Amino acid sequence: MTSRELAAYDGRDGKPAYIAYKGKVYDVSESPMWAEGSHQGMHQAGRDLTPMLEGAPHGEEVFERYSVVATLEAEPQQQPDDDPPAPADHPRSRFAA
Repeated sequence: MTSRELAAYDGRDGKPAYIAYKGKVYDVSESPMWAEGSHQGMHQAGRDLTPMLEGAPHGEEVFERYSVVATLEAEPQQQPDDDPPAPADHPRSRFAA
């Protein structure tokens, strides 16, 4: 599952609430701590929470009680065009074939 796909599982409007941590995606939908996809008003489901755990009052052991539903995959890198077309008002555009 990519970050973009994960974002759809934000726990709002009856959707499941998924969060990612260290490459694993957890289903936190049944947790009262994640009601409506929000945890303590500070974190929203549908996101990778790995960088935020450093400041949490608990460790990663809290994730042990939730089911792993997917692996978080890196987003595919977009390849830039070799030579994008010049804007119409750019001098180079006058010489384009």
